[in-house]
Amino acid sequence: MPKAKLRIAEKLDELGVNAIEAGFAAASKGELEAIRDVARAGLKAEIYSMARGVRADIDAVLKTEAKYVHLVIPTSELHIRNRLKKTPDEVVKIAEDIVQYAKSHGIVVELSAEDASRSDLGFMKRFFEAGIAAGAERLCACDTVGILTPERSFHLFSELSKSFRVPISVHCHDDFGMAVTNSVEGIKGGASQVHVTVNGLGERAGNAALEEVVMSLKFLYKAKVSIKTELLWGLSQLVSRLTGISVPPNKAIVGDNAFTHESGMHIHGILSDPMTYEPISPELVGVRRRFVIGKHTGRHSIKASLESIGLKPNEDQLGDIFDRVKALGDKGKRITDADLQAIAEAVMGIPARRKMHLEELIVVTGNRVTPTASIKLKVGKREVSGAATGLGPVDAAMNAVKRAMASIEPMKLEDYYVKSITGGTDAVVEVTVRLRKGDKIATATGVREDIVMASIEAMLSCVNVLIADYK
Repeated sequence: MPKAKLRIAEKLDELGVNAIEAGFAAASKGELEAIRDVARAGLKAEIYSMARGVRADIDAVLKTEAKYVHLVIPTSELHIRNRLKKTPDEVVKIAEDIVQYAKSHGIVVELSAEDASRSDLGFMKRFFEAGIAAGAERLCACDTVGILTPERSFHLFSELSKSFRVPISVHCHDDFGMAVTNSVEGIKGGASQVHVTVNGLGERAGNAALEEVVMSLKFLYKAKVSIKTELLWGLSQLVSRLTGISVPPNKAIVGDNAFTHESGMHIHGILSDPMTYEPISPELVGVRRRFVIGKHTGRHSIKASLESIGLKPNEDQLGDIFDRVKALGDKGKRITDADLQAIAEAVMGIPARRKMHLEELIVVTGNRVTPTASIKLKVGKREVSGAATGLGPVDAAMNAVKRAMASIEPMKLEDYYVKSITGGTDAVVEVTVRLRKGDKIATATGVREDIVMASIEAMLSCVNVLIADYK
């Protein structure tokens, strides 16, 4: 985990963020060490640790060598009474004491009012005044349970920005799907900083998504942002891989479907002028648009997809291919790139252009051995081989394919999905794979009783689409 945090922090720094909250130092030894690694990395961004209103948390921050602390103390009556079991006066005293303690050790303090959106505004101002008097340089109001509305967010941060001459942060959660909107309204109200997370990750429904806030500010409000937006998609993918939390396909800006088109009407428009159905160019966030094939697909998209792999059917052939694609789509079948290629080859009467063939696959697994696979492939007239280990037999086999292909065309597995078609221990499984080679993506499906062979079948079908022009 420390290495993962450091990689993400380095990418955030490259992206151009101004500050990184690297973790909660008092949570565990591993968390403390991870924050220390980030703090020592020489990044341009300010490195923060979160802390509660106790001296032990500040002591933990000091061990990380981070120079900034996000000091989070509740200000709502609900939290003060039921969680802290304190009085409002005691909470103000805690804020004064901990801010002074942190400042005496040279730490820059951002004082955060937890559950600010359910706090009495008068008390919150008193809390902040005490914190500033004790040395806090920055303030933050947290919509901890995501109950702000855009109007209330604008009003709250307008009031705070009028009352205090220090930078104010807006921190929103997404319980009602309003985090991005409320963050933008907070900035419009006077907040000069915004707390965000990559892919909107966070407690419960998550926090305001970095990529959505940045692109909204830049393109909808014409605000100047220091973020290198072309790195957003790559950062999103990195965080998804390292956290194991997939990005929903319909996620704004960085989801798989954000710049993917199926409808014939849409694709016709895109081919004429991308702005007809895209508010921004996909290259601005570091991704390429995709056309996918389904029952809503039109002739233009099928023609464009086939031309991308070097197939140029005449009008009659294109019509036949179109009809077959529609028939499969009406049956509910997901039509992959490999399916489309096979349909086109059959209609055009040309030999299947399978540049790659499986010669041999050996997989070893068990409770006393690391899953290992070796593979031999025939690519045109050339034979390539590879061996690899993995977390299981499927992972090992697919890693072996990538290892074998590395000398020809390095490829990256983008997605892997498996479902059982029949029940029982001899169930037939369907494996769908999406593979990337540079800016080209291919999808394919394998159906077998053996999940390893189904996976390899799907992966090799993808490879054959991607290397259609290989000599």
